[in-house]
Amino acid sequence: MQDLLAALSLVAVLEGLMLFAAPDAWRRTVIQLLAAPPVVLRRLGALVMGAGLVALWWVRH
Repeated sequence: MQDLLAALSLVAVLEGLMLFAAPDAWRRTVIQLLAAPPVVLRRLGALVMGAGLVALWWVRH
């Protein structure tokens, strides 16, 4: 449970960092994502999840 909370906290830090460091770029990215069809968002989500799983496996082993 502690690892899960640490991971979620890190996600919050990274999300906040993007909003703090580059709010205009973040806004443009969100607008582009809103315009994208669902299939593109699903593929992007799958790609990000896969990269996260590979990174997690690499860090843990």
